[in-house]
Amino acid sequence: MTAKPHPHGAEEFCEEGSRLYAHALHWGRLRRSDAAAAPCLAELGLLRPDPGDADWLRPVAPAVALPALLNSIEDEIAQRRDREARLAAAFAPLMELDARRAAVPDSPMISIHMGFQRINAAIAEAMRGASQELLTIQPGGFRPPDQLAQVLPREQELLTRGCHMRTLYQHASRHSPAVRAHYEQLDGRVEVRTLDEVTERLVLLDRSVAFIPASTDRTVALEIRHPALISYLVTTFERLWRLATPMHPATTPGPAPHSDPTNRQRTIAALLIEGHTDAVIAERLGVNIRTVRLHIAKLAAALGSESRAQLGYRIAESGILHNAE
Repeated sequence: MTAKPHPHGAEEFCEEGSRLYAHALHWGRLRRSDAAAAPCLAELGLLRPDPGDADWLRPVAPAVALPALLNSIEDEIAQRRDREARLAAAFAPLMELDARRAAVPDSPMISIHMGFQRINAAIAEAMRGASQELLTIQPGGFRPPDQLAQVLPREQELLTRGCHMRTLYQHASRHSPAVRAHYEQLDGRVEVRTLDEVTERLVLLDRSVAFIPASTDRTVALEIRHPALISYLVTTFERLWRLATPMHPATTPGPAPHSDPTNRQRTIAALLIEGHTDAVIAERLGVNIRTVRLHIAKLAAALGSESRAQLGYRIAESGILHNAE
């Protein structure tokens, strides 16, 4: 007859083993054949052979058996801790190697600069490290001569290193002697184009670092090095560049392109249709509000409008926003 498998591990104390051990303690011995139903008793050292009779087993006192069992557990714990220490020592150099591989770059992908002095210093430092290209967008129709004089040495140094410099202005800058004189002084690969409207200020170097305003007064700026954001800004610049009109170097003599009032009036008409005020239109085009109102008056006269509301209707009805000159 095959013995039933014991239902638990050798180090556990089962219900049958507990009953037989209690029986052995009570009677002072236990038949060897009865003990076969609970092999855990022998594994735990709770029974030992009877010296006088091989068919019987005698119980080991609990006070003796328990310390022996506890000592064996403590020995096993010590062995496991020793194995833990050896494993930790073996993995330490591997973990250090992986940590170096996955280390986060020292320079963040987006930094914040506060105050004109810190912003200009950060841009100047980035320009000193540039070796290929400078792309800039300069909104507004007027740049103070002292600001232009301040950046002239940095730009010339960049051009001397062989960099290509491209700048986008608004059309109003075409009539600024200071802006024109500034670019005439620069020696190198310099191109300037203009549009009626451009985005906020942008400085982009080697297609790897960009600076954009982070507040309306431009006293806070973001330094961007995130590849996806840089790619987005480059794409935006290139699309505006293709739409813009060359200003420097001059290609042909004569009046500047897009200086025809009809073209300017078409731009103002589009902004009027969008519901913008005279002040907002002036700010977006980089001109003063009197110039905007003069063009609006010319539009009204040409379209026979007697009120602002009627002018919007006449603009839409005339189709001037869809017809090229």
